[in-house]
Amino acid sequence: MSTLYPRVGVGVILTNAQGQVLLGKRKGSHAPYWSIPGGHLELGESFESAAIREVAEETGLEIQGPEVVAVTNNLETWRESGLHYISVTLLAKADGEPQLLEPEKCEGWVWCDPRALPEPHFDASRQSIACWLAGCCYLPGDVPMVSAESA
Repeated sequence: MSTLYPRVGVGVILTNAQGQVLLGKRKGSHAPYWSIPGGHLELGESFESAAIREVAEETGLEIQGPEVVAVTNNLETWRESGLHYISVTLLAKADGEPQLLEPEKCEGWVWCDPRALPEPHFDASRQSIACWLAGCCYLPGDVPMVSAESA
């Protein structure tokens, strides 16, 4: 009998000079949710390397020096899909405009106010942005999250 373990996701909060965050409207397995760029941590990969790789693969943007700002236990995803993820989210500044490099996974990228997130919003992304805004690496599950409806 094998034991199942949570998977590790890596997300990236990209900010521009106006303090906005980059969000994509997902297609496929995470449709129709809005989310920060991100994906899976590969075997032997550091969080920083995964962040740099995922951002380049999804947006064509090159980032330097991403820093860990949040760890989330994505129980909402587990309840919805049966997939349990632990996500590590990093923060980086973005210079330039994103390209749509994976149109089968994302409808497009937009810069948004982090205090008024579009809906529906991917739980790991919402939790990560809430942690970053609160200056905390982790927020318990009973802390209210930010959305356009609550702003």
